Amino acid sequence: MARQHAQLPVSSPRLLASAIGVAISAGAAGQMVFAAEKTDSKASGNAIALDATAITGEAQDSTSYQVEKASSPKYTAPLVDTPRSVTVIPQQVLKDTGALNMQDALRTVPGITFGAGEGGNPQGDRPFIRGFDAQGDTYLDGVRDTGSQSREIFAVENIEVSKGPNSAIGGRGAAGGSINLVSKKAHLGNSFDGGFTYGSDQTQRYTLDGNYQFSDSAAGRLNLMSHESNVAGRDKVDYDRWGIAPSLAFGLGTDTRVNLDYYHLESNDTPDSGIPYTIPTGGSAARTKSNPDKPYAGGDHDNFYGLDRDFRKGRTDTATFAIEHDLNDALTIKNTLRHGSSMQDYILTQPDDSKGNVNNGSVWRRANTRVSNTETTTNQTDLFGTFYVAGFKNSFSTGVEYTREQSEKSSYNVNTDTTPRTSAVTTNCNPGLIGAASGYNCTSLSNPNPNDPWNGAISRNYAGTDTQADTYALYVFDTLELSEQWLVNMGLRYDHFDTDYKTYNAAGTTTSKGDDTSEFVTGQFGVVYKPAENGSIYASYATSATPPGNTLGEGQEGNPLGGTPDRSGNLLSSDMEPETTKNYEIGTKWDLLNDRLSLTADIFRTEKENARVQVDTSSYENAGKTRVQGFELSASGKITDKWQVFAGYAFMDSEQVDGGPLGRANDGNDLPNTPKNSASLWTTYQVTPKLTIGGGAFYVDDVYGSVANTTMVDSYVRYDAMAAYKLTKNVDLQLNVQNLTDETYYDKAFSTHFANQAAGRTALLSTNFHF
Repeated sequence: MARQHAQLPVSSPRLLASAIGVAISAGAAGQMVFAAEKTDSKASGNAIALDATAITGEAQDSTSYQVEKASSPKYTAPLVDTPRSVTVIPQQVLKDTGALNMQDALRTVPGITFGAGEGGNPQGDRPFIRGFDAQGDTYLDGVRDTGSQSREIFAVENIEVSKGPNSAIGGRGAAGGSINLVSKKAHLGNSFDGGFTYGSDQTQRYTLDGNYQFSDSAAGRLNLMSHESNVAGRDKVDYDRWGIAPSLAFGLGTDTRVNLDYYHLESNDTPDSGIPYTIPTGGSAARTKSNPDKPYAGGDHDNFYGLDRDFRKGRTDTATFAIEHDLNDALTIKNTLRHGSSMQDYILTQPDDSKGNVNNGSVWRRANTRVSNTETTTNQTDLFGTFYVAGFKNSFSTGVEYTREQSEKSSYNVNTDTTPRTSAVTTNCNPGLIGAASGYNCTSLSNPNPNDPWNGAISRNYAGTDTQADTYALYVFDTLELSEQWLVNMGLRYDHFDTDYKTYNAAGTTTSKGDDTSEFVTGQFGVVYKPAENGSIYASYATSATPPGNTLGEGQEGNPLGGTPDRSGNLLSSDMEPETTKNYEIGTKWDLLNDRLSLTADIFRTEKENARVQVDTSSYENAGKTRVQGFELSASGKITDKWQVFAGYAFMDSEQVDGGPLGRANDGNDLPNTPKNSASLWTTYQVTPKLTIGGGAFYVDDVYGSVANTTMVDSYVRYDAMAAYKLTKNVDLQLNVQNLTDETYYDKAFSTHFANQAAGRTALLSTNFHF
């Protein structure tokens, strides 16, 4: 049966790949001519580097794993003097580890896991930071990026992970932390980087990153990407995407600078339907914490439980206009205007346990569908710099923000039973109903066939939900230097979050609606003591607020907008109050070995004291409590001139303290997607001027899928290896082997039904050109 879905103007990635190949050849020739004509005065050692907010005369070592400062002016001190846990994944780590998307990159940061999505909870990146869902807490260059998607990194310079509540910095949400993607922007100087990667499971990836200086103060940059691959160890799953990201900059090196940036990504994938959890003989209701269900594929972990009707299309467009002006040597004003949209369109067939399956060797196939689009318009004005009061230096940043977010969500009608069947089909799935007897909705656990002749019908379901939110915010941050040894870091933010929604039927008639206005103040306060110039000891306190409708339906709403329906469809009342989270942290940071290696350690305790919980059969209240506490260690930078390391460890003790009157059976349980122990180690060594070798190990402890602790995925250790060789000063080769031992493990746990299996052993050989 042919697919029926909304048509998207998706250009062929193969055509783009061809264009990139031509561009690589043409660009390389042009750049080699330019390189031959360069004078010594334009040598790279004297180049002027453009960072996120200023022009500096010295370029930082671009190959180092160490980063000294976050990109946002809201971080008013270097990382060593910032009293909170911040990890920056630099470009060189992304390159050396062979990361191809945001999830790949974040495996190098312990304390972050990923959750799975269905239909209502959308497909896409769903990170958990310190045990709290951060799906709505991803930012692009410091501006919230609301729409759910699977994020690429071809146009990303580095990734900044801030742990602990930080609504003061980013706004609503961010109970466990936030993720900021720093994009590649035009800069002074000329450069060209291009490459292609071929690998196992038919992987083909082409990238281009070219920067050209038009005049003394203007430059343009273009990033292109095309990617096609299957997935090692998984039948039928494949990824097909392409993207383009142009950037223009004017006034570089002057008092007034203007940036124009655009990002476009399109994807067309066959999504992974996951592996079903086992079910006790008594059915899913018989699951227990003492013997949790784990994913099981009937003996063949390659099994795919979807159908060839499945698809997932996505499109993301983001346009940014930023102007920055130095009022004087110590004061800068910047305005950022951005409009973006993120669309998803998919039918995903998942293994479902609602028909009494799995324990008897059969699996029911259930369709999850979604058609959604989120548009976001943000204007953010920042004033930052330094000033002195009574002889004390203040490094400050203050600003105002207005954001409008609009989300539209609907679905498909998937008729899975178009011919007469026995009544047994609607109540159970067993070996006798596998195949034609159930319209191929019931399939074999050990030998599913994605190419079954499914005879159902698909049509658009135009009933859905529209949500709109307006945010008005004021914020101020300051690092006060009391002396060379003592600093005080302060931040305060006021948010007015006004959101409303309506649901409507297929005819467009409104069936329900509601609205809410939340006002909240969040803050952070930290004291830093510097026993030496290269080290600090700190204590800090920070808060966050998660109002109703925080993710606009683009994530798993723990505090949803409006009444939540019970099983009979009746709406339950709610306090409609923001959930608030507090974080207490003590830590130390040191830059050692001539400031080449950064070491950090911290102890933290994060508490949510008014989580939304159901208190009776008709109402919710903000009366629950959860807690995560633990400690973290990290190291990044160079141990010697030839030996680099990027490593970390996180211990998290999580607990539902109070689930309310109807949820107290789970009190004392671990929070879902929160491993007690997680660790990562990535290291490289330059054996010769031309040869570099490296490797890594990544460990994640057991992870529960639900707060009932009745579903779980086992712990795992994954090993990676790489080798890079410089053929010439302009061409190098790099081999990455990921999951070296071909470990079968699961990297996403859903609360019920299924878990997502990670890729098996994957080899990637890249040829890269640099001019």
